[in-house]
Amino acid sequence: MSQSALLPPPMYPGLKLTALAPMQDVTDLLFMSAIANYGSPDYFFTEYFRVHTSSGLDKNILRSITENSTGRPVFAQLIGESVSDLVRIAKELSHYPVAGIDLNMGCPAPRIYRKNVGGGLLRDPEKISQILGELRGAVDGLLTVKMRIGFEDTANFDRILDLINLHNIDLLSLHGRTVKEMYYGNVHYDLIAHAVQRVNCPVLANGNVTSAATAATVLDTTGAAGVMVGRAAIRNPWIFKQIRQYLSGQPVSIVTLGEVRGYIELLRRTMTAWTVPEKARVSYMKMYLNYIGQSVDAAGSFLKDMRLSQTEAELFGVCDRYLLSNPDQEFASEPYPRLLARPSCETARELIAN
Repeated sequence: MSQSALLPPPMYPGLKLTALAPMQDVTDLLFMSAIANYGSPDYFFTEYFRVHTSSGLDKNILRSITENSTGRPVFAQLIGESVSDLVRIAKELSHYPVAGIDLNMGCPAPRIYRKNVGGGLLRDPEKISQILGELRGAVDGLLTVKMRIGFEDTANFDRILDLINLHNIDLLSLHGRTVKEMYYGNVHYDLIAHAVQRVNCPVLANGNVTSAATAATVLDTTGAAGVMVGRAAIRNPWIFKQIRQYLSGQPVSIVTLGEVRGYIELLRRTMTAWTVPEKARVSYMKMYLNYIGQSVDAAGSFLKDMRLSQTEAELFGVCDRYLLSNPDQEFASEPYPRLLARPSCETARELIAN
């Protein structure tokens, strides 16, 4: 399905859409701003607003809407199962400059889906229909959905796709794995292609979009209106610019190790509060470096030494040693296969929430 005329226009008309995947504890205002330094995607999505009886609008997440200077549309993502509260929060968010309301039906973290929210909703199509119906009636603007192809299997997949049509959803972001598959194994791009044919709205293909070349392959394979990129954008914030270059037939920018060191410095300056203990700042930076390091050296020496660092001096000393000793060396466009990070959805800094 082609891009809906109702959606905000892409940065470059005629090209496929790009979006930064919502990642809890990652895609805040500061990370969106950092990404924008290297080439914004067409759309941003916030971390999820947790919705329940006593919930309000998380002030830190709200900043990624109210203080966003990237110039790109920001969709506000909700997670929850209380229909009346989802409607309440969606109406509250309508008073802010959101591009639309996005419902999370994809989070694979056990502590989330056990509450029958996020990916847990995929077990209950009737509940999904109730939520989407009420939200559709309450949201005057765009209503979008982020989901996976199923919980343990795809038995409910077509039924849920039909609910996407029934409730006139404006955009579907589809991760091509089940909740139980989390981030392991192959992405079922054939099922994303199936969804593209079945639903009436544009579909963003999500899952293992690791470079401009893989984005093009995924788009060709699925026929999707665009791609949503998550972990690869932590590793390589140039990826959205590179995707546009690749799709328009331009030479794809080569990123050097020296430029990557500059990106790390930007993360350090914008993401770490000096009021936080040094140990916490080091752990915070390691969260990003675990992904960046996948493309530094094939042997994984950078990752090994970085993870052994205990202080900021040691940590950034490792960065200088590996990235500035040969700053003109190319940063690998794809992660080295043996170095792929496997995020745990139970960690304190949960990297990928949907």
